[in-house]
Amino acid sequence: MGKTYAGARLRRLREERRMSQVELARVLGISASYLNQMEHDSRPLTVPVLLRLTEAFGVDPGFFSERDTSRLVADLREALAGEIAQARVSPSDLAELATRMPAVAAVLLDLGRRGQLLSERLAETADGRGGGPAVPRSPHEEIREFFYRRQNYLHDSDLAAEGLAHKVGIRRGDVLRVLSERLADRHGVRLAAGSDRLHHFDDRARVLHLSGRLRPGQRAFRMATQLALLEYGDELDRQAAEDFAPGSPAHALARIGIANYFAAALVLPYRAFHTAAEEFRYDIERLSDHFGLGYETVCHRLSTLQRPRLRGVPFSFVRVDRAGNMSKRQSATGFHFSRAGGTCPLWNVYEAFAAPGRIHVQVAAMPDGQRYLWTARAVTRHRGGWGEPGKTFAIGLGCEIRHASRLVYSDGLDLDNAAAATPIGMGCRLCERLDCPQRAVPPLGRTLAVDENSSTFVPYPVVDGPG
Repeated sequence: MGKTYAGARLRRLREERRMSQVELARVLGISASYLNQMEHDSRPLTVPVLLRLTEAFGVDPGFFSERDTSRLVADLREALAGEIAQARVSPSDLAELATRMPAVAAVLLDLGRRGQLLSERLAETADGRGGGPAVPRSPHEEIREFFYRRQNYLHDSDLAAEGLAHKVGIRRGDVLRVLSERLADRHGVRLAAGSDRLHHFDDRARVLHLSGRLRPGQRAFRMATQLALLEYGDELDRQAAEDFAPGSPAHALARIGIANYFAAALVLPYRAFHTAAEEFRYDIERLSDHFGLGYETVCHRLSTLQRPRLRGVPFSFVRVDRAGNMSKRQSATGFHFSRAGGTCPLWNVYEAFAAPGRIHVQVAAMPDGQRYLWTARAVTRHRGGWGEPGKTFAIGLGCEIRHASRLVYSDGLDLDNAAAATPIGMGCRLCERLDCPQRAVPPLGRTLAVDENSSTFVPYPVVDGPG
């Protein structure tokens, strides 16, 4: 076992509990001077101390782990790209900050993003495009960040949904009947088919209209979402208000997002779904058939299995279209999704569009050396009428390579061979891979090697870099 230095996190835990070093040392059965040395990273946390801390304060051992700082580091690199380019701060400085003082890193990240946004607004004003007030970040983007910060797991909602599922008797193959009875008996809501929308709830008439084009699993999800809004409205308000002002568009969208989360946790109760996922080795199609729900719904639920002491594989979930627009991104891992626009064209989520219905598997390596196993499949939705436009997305689900053996998709792959991984990045603007032939824009902060007498396979050769 490697040594764990987590002085800042240990000190933060003690201060949050309003304990002195002497008091905490007494609880841990060590001297105050020894605790002081651990808080200043002069000594590592030992296994006995870690065990006492988890028992005394009820924290997960991962609270002190140096793992999974890659996402925070990547976010810092993106927000402070200009500072790195000017050599005012180095990537190693950011890595150390994220590891030693994650709270300070989070504040710096927020300040960096605010600075970026302010610069963009000033630039728009300067070139005449910003005649009116600056437009804030969209509420939908804020909702993605809401779930991203929580690593796509809402503990209270998950427990409440599982409790309700047990109370009303949710079981595979009988979900629609149970949900319709709960809506009718508890809330006086009856169902009606034939809506020109996917669903519409008439509060005055107490009628939930559902489109006849919805498949059974989609009908169940819409019914479960409406049940969450009716039965747990106050709790939805409370959770949304943690980040957004009541009455704001973001608050309203957050309520819907949390209700959707509750609905998935209701029709796919945590323990039952976790057990099946482990038994089926996270075979998405098999889980979809088993529970009678769509591919995307199952993938999204798999990305939420982060309950303490009953964790599943920590996944990142993404939904993109052919143009590379990312309409959903959630992560329980350190995988970094670029906010600057554009993702890596070598990522297998784009390959999925070439063969819809087939699951594509890829071992991908990020510039920092972290490797991930990614599955991707294209899904298409139609209204049902001839000639009507549909919607096609690629659904990606990925995990760190250390968890890959738990997935059926790893069978036959050489997971130990780092050279076999496809090198991808977080988007051309920020990618550090100077020798990538697929690069779309020049690398940030590097001087281009411009020579009219020669050309290279790499589109943007740099001075003192590969060409």
